[in-house]
Amino acid sequence: MGSLGYSELLVLLLLIFLCLGFWIWMLLDCIRHEPAEGNERMIWVVVISLLGWLGAMIYFFGRRPVRIRQAKSGR
Repeated sequence: MGSLGYSELLVLLLLIFLCLGFWIWMLLDCIRHEPAEGNERMIWVVVISLLGWLGAMIYFFGRRPVRIRQAKSGR
């Protein structure tokens, strides 16, 4: 394996920034919109923080749609 070329390096940096941005977006979404009662918010913040972009993906596809449906139905 040789060194990365200029275009490969740009693609890698773009991918890193996209993953970081997605991780920050999901972390802030969880902090702002998860219900304060119980420990759900704290648990999701820990999961997203420790698992990085993978935790953000789990939150985005697993928990976020459920929370949005609950908010629309009035819980």
